[in-house]
Amino acid sequence: MKMNINALDRNEYFYGHKACAGCGGSLAVRAALKVLGERTAAVLPAGCMSAVGFNFPQLCFGNNAIISMFAGTASMLTGVEAGLRRKGHRDFHAVGFAGDGGTADIGIQALSGAIDRGDDIIYICYDNEAYMNTGIQKSGLTPYGARTTTTPAGANIHGNIRPKKNMFEIAAAHDIPYAATATVGYLNDFISKVEKASKIKGTKYIHVIAPCPTGWGIPVSDTVEVAREIVDCGLWYLAEYENGEYKLDRDPGEFASAENYLRRQGRFRHLTDQDIHTIITSRDRKWEKIRKEWK
Repeated sequence: MKMNINALDRNEYFYGHKACAGCGGSLAVRAALKVLGERTAAVLPAGCMSAVGFNFPQLCFGNNAIISMFAGTASMLTGVEAGLRRKGHRDFHAVGFAGDGGTADIGIQALSGAIDRGDDIIYICYDNEAYMNTGIQKSGLTPYGARTTTTPAGANIHGNIRPKKNMFEIAAAHDIPYAATATVGYLNDFISKVEKASKIKGTKYIHVIAPCPTGWGIPVSDTVEVAREIVDCGLWYLAEYENGEYKLDRDPGEFASAENYLRRQGRFRHLTDQDIHTIITSRDRKWEKIRKEWK
């Protein structure tokens, strides 16, 4: 049976945390742990979720959880999974929750190694598109044009000049058993993919868009709406990779306005019409490839 909201565990495994109001990352962690259940060991590197979830004397996890080094999410997951298995445990999940910087930049080597070894782990990247915990610095997953503290918007350079790194396809290029993209804006899709990943042996990678109201410059009440809009306007896609093939899970058909999506966020308000044209052109080029090559 496909997982849905009504079938979720009623227990809470991530609660009482100190995340900002409207935090998309905390929503992703909460939902994923409700799918995976109490027999889950979670690994979190330095980042927003470890900062808000491990506050002495409070531990905000209802299951076992540990902080890893910034670069070591996947390698620590390897040890956790192997250790539990060596002690005779069988019915459990080892899951990592790492931000965009801890995944696409600092942690990419360890993730690549885990996929190469075929470790039986689930790696979830909650992508808020910058190093939010340390002051909104650019990461490898910051989109083109976004203003951050390290990519300011000036007269000559309008924010980040680099495209967003394609971590989903990087993971798929390892011929990983399962990879998927998701967003907290379409929560049923996300929790269904977490459930699916929990039943597949080997390394699983899920990349979920998780807006940060502080860094994105949006009202705290708009998190889910904006996380849905990024898919509807074609600047993010919902897809899976399994058995060597890509599958597109949602085709918006006629896209919602990408300009409206961008203009409503403080990090993009400086963009010129030409900047937005560049973003839309890049989107259309990507979707031409997706629609032609993916099922």
